[in-house]
Parts: sequence; C-alpha cells; structure tokens
Amino acid sequence: MELGLALAIVAISATICVTLYRQVCLSLEDIQYSPEEHTFTPASARPAAQEGEIFTKPVYPIDAFPGSRQVKTVYGTIHVFEWGPEDGEKVLLIHGLGTPCIALGDMAKELVRKGHRVMIYDLFGRGYSDAPNDLVCDARLYTTQILLVLSSSPLSWTGDSAFHIIGFSLGGSIAVAFAAYHATMLRSITLVCPGGLIRTSHLKPLDKILYSSTKLVPEWLRLKLFRDSLEPRNGAACADVPGEMEDEDDLAFDDVPIAEDRPQVTVGDVIRWQLGANAGFVRSYLSTLRSALVYRRHDRTWRILADELARRRTGDALPGLTGGKVCLIVATSDVIVVGDECASDAAEILGTEALETHVLSGGHEIAISRSRDVSSIAMAFWNRKL
Repeated sequence: MELGLALAIVAISATICVTLYRQVCLSLEDIQYSPEEHTFTPASARPAAQEGEIFTKPVYPIDAFPGSRQVKTVYGTIHVFEWGPEDGEKVLLIHGLGTPCIALGDMAKELVRKGHRVMIYDLFGRGYSDAPNDLVCDARLYTTQILLVLSSSPLSWTGDSAFHIIGFSLGGSIAVAFAAYHATMLRSITLVCPGGLIRTSHLKPLDKILYSSTKLVPEWLRLKLFRDSLEPRNGAACADVPGEMEDEDDLAFDDVPIAEDRPQVTVGDVIRWQLGANAGFVRSYLSTLRSALVYRRHDRTWRILADELARRRTGDALPGLTGGKVCLIVATSDVIVVGDECASDAAEILGTEALETHVLSGGHEIAISRSRDVSSIAMAFWNRKL
C-alpha cells in the first residue's frame, strides 16, 4: 500500500516535471525564435485585390513627393519624404489623425518653393508606415518617431534651434509633446487646428463606449464598428475624428481634394485606400484616440511647454523657441477643433503672452485647402521671432 502510494507520487511528480520542462523549452524557443516582425503590422504598397476590382496606381503613390525613403526601425518601417534646398531652413510637418502625410503635400511644396528644406512622414499605422502591435499610440511613441525620422536624414536636424515644426490636428498635439521635452531643438512651433484640447463634452455616448477599453464590448466588435465609422460615405463628417456634420452647407472633410494638382482625388479616397492598404490603421487610430493626444483629458505636456516658453521670454533666454511664443491657427467653421474653444483653452494653459492666434475662414481642412495661407502665416510668425 505504501509502496503503491510512493510510486504514484513519483509518477505524478515526474509528469509535472516533464510538463514544466516542456513549457520552459517552449518559452525559451519563443524567446529565441520569435521573429521581430511579429511586434508590428506591416503596411502594404496597395490594398489586397477585391472581387471584381483591379487596382491601378494608388491614390497615394509611394513616390508622391521627392526624397522618398523607407526607414527601418525596431518599431517597424517609417515612410519619409525630404526635399528642398539643403541649405534652406528646415521644416518638419506632422499630419492629422486619419489622413497620411500626402494631406500636407501642398503645404510642403509651397515651403520648398519658398526655399525651405521640408520633411514629412507617415505616422505609425498610417499610409506606408508600419503599426507597432505591442505599444500604445501615445505621446511617447510619436515623439520617439520624430527622433527616428530626424536621425534618418543625410543632413543634420538636431542641435539648438535646428528646425521649425508645424503640426496639423493630431500632429499639433504631437508637436506640443515634442516641444515640451525638446524645446531647444525647435526654432518655432505652429499649431493648425490642433488636437489635445478638444473638450470631452463633444463626445457622444456611443463614442465614449467605442473609445474606451471596457470589456462589455469585445475588442473585435469594437474594431469592426470603428472601421465602419471610418469608411467614407455620403454624410460622414471627418476621417480625422468620426462623427456627423453640424452644418449641411459645409463641405465634408472627406470630400476635400487632397491636392491642387489632383482635384479628382479626395481625402475620402485616401482614407478608403488606407483602410485596405494598412492593416494596422484602424487599431492605431483607436489606440491614439484612447490617449490624451486628441481630447482634453489632462494638460501635462501643454503646461510643461508653457514653462519652457516662459523661460524663453526672460532676459537670460534658453536656446530654441525664440521669443517664447506659439503660433496657433484655427478655423471659423471647424466642427472638430472648435476655434474659439481651442484659442481660449490654449491661452488659459500657455498664457496669452505665449500665443499668437490667427483665424482663417473654413473648416478643419484648412491645412489642406488653404495650405498657402497657413504656410504664409507660419513663415511670417517665425521670421518675426528670429
């Protein structure tokens, strides 16, 4: 009896040991052989073919602008364009939440015509840039991406007052985060209809559920519903932040031509292409909305920037952000970033003495549709500060 019990204990112990050994081996095998590319979702050059449809040249060509390059990083590949006179003042443009950098192409071309060296790039999970699978799309990731993009240039984009930064919509919020911690690198900062200060009172009940992480809604269902909301269609307001137009007389954001020389291609066409071409787009978009980069959930980076600006308005000013001011450009009919709310909240946080505000007629699309006016305001601002 005792011998049988002892044998049983030995058998059970041996089984447990074998099981543990196998689990350890599998774990070590995963660590040793798990391919790095599993940590990100790659962007493809074109959408997968759909039944009865043949894809021709994409609405967003991979060589849409000069100086196209694919930058490989541990976070995935980043698509970058850089062109203009090598000795020109450098300008970095950051696009919005839903539309890749082709949306700022006209502004980039205008700045190049004025003699500047310009760099634009696709944020992670947009356009031709891969989407990290295991990271939150927050200020930390996006400011790191800026440093990776800058380091990929054959020219020097670092050092004191090395370049100007212009951020549109989400790109404005990212520019604020970057300036808060890397102020010495920037000659100036211009924010166009920036995210980060959109009041949460504008969120609808369904939006709050979609943007949350509640377990009441399975993630697969949340992503499906979210993808459906991003699909351009008549009556859809804006791929930058899904919703409905408040004024039927306004041109829907998705109907805005993406460039002057391609009036037949709209923002909606680019979004539709992107939904097929970049498998990480929807997930990256949703992850970004859950961060504090779009809606006003906390003001930490804005307040850090306020301190940096104040230090540069003293007699013993630090390098970077000459004059200690931000150029803010808002639109009269923007239903996403409400102009007077954004200007008021920015003045509250940064201080009126740190803000130069300009108001242009139009909606959230002014960085695309009024790119010449926006770039002229930005250039006049930084020339006054230098």
